[in-house]
Amino acid sequence: MTQKQALTSSELGTLWMTYQEKTMTLRMLEYFIEQADDNRAKGIMQDTHMKIINYLEDIKAILKNEGAVLPVGYTEQDVNIGVPKLYDNMFDIMFLRLVKEISMGLHTLHLNMAYRKDIILLYKELTAFTQSVYDECVDYLQEKNVLPRPPAVTMPKSVEFVEGTNYMSGFNLFSEKRALNTVEVAHLYHAIESNIIGMQLITGFAQVANEPEVKKYFIKGKELAKKIVTENTQLFLQSDIQPPSTWGANATDSKLAPFSDKLMMYCTSLFCSFGLGSSALGTAFSLRSDLPLKMVSEAKDILTYGQEGGKLMAKNGWLEEPPQMQDRNQLTK
Repeated sequence: MTQKQALTSSELGTLWMTYQEKTMTLRMLEYFIEQADDNRAKGIMQDTHMKIINYLEDIKAILKNEGAVLPVGYTEQDVNIGVPKLYDNMFDIMFLRLVKEISMGLHTLHLNMAYRKDIILLYKELTAFTQSVYDECVDYLQEKNVLPRPPAVTMPKSVEFVEGTNYMSGFNLFSEKRALNTVEVAHLYHAIESNIIGMQLITGFAQVANEPEVKKYFIKGKELAKKIVTENTQLFLQSDIQPPSTWGANATDSKLAPFSDKLMMYCTSLFCSFGLGSSALGTAFSLRSDLPLKMVSEAKDILTYGQEGGKLMAKNGWLEEPPQMQDRNQLTK
């Protein structure tokens, strides 16, 4: 029999990241399942919860076979399912949809970093599972009429090519800016949509956080999300485009924490990473010169906010270290 290849550093790192994200998702689903009033929503979350447990067992088995210590991640101590609802109905599926959107990107990226057959198969299965859950969430939300669609557009009748550099102009005060194209609208709309959910999520976190510094941090994050939504909405209005309507499912008036500060900080960090990736894509594909600079400015604000969160987690002992490479300088001393 051929000996199985050892895990590479990339594979160990991606398995560790997946473990953190999946254990966080499990804890939040446990709370949302307990609070669910709608049987279909509850069924989607229960099925997702069960399959995540199975994938976590696969990851544990791989790590144990390699002699690697299991991460701590997020445990039953990080959730309190008995407290009142922190969010209105349907926020649970809105949240799950966004988490699956993040997971799809992560699994695709991690698949490209895998070399061993069993790790490749794991991420292929995770990708297919994640896409399936995402589809279920979209179908559910559309049937409930709570998932706004992007703006309508007249279908093009001919192919056009850019003539001159005016198409890319966005800063000339003496010339009119061109209307947004559909690629730019897609990225701006996505930023508005995801930040609306993030703003609702972090509003609830701010209400229930135990540590004063953490509460203050969440309030700052809520204002940052509000700023991004406002600025991108203004860009739509300047091009006479109808911005998306604000979804329902806001935070309730509960002040009892269903999640630990540690878990809520990690969840916010994950959303920050997602926001940075989205801003980078928007910057790359926007041709009007004012848009990339605006998106870079947003990305800088998100990065600064995320770094503040990392320092706060480290200060409180909540920041679990990823597996380290050997420090050769230290070993040779």
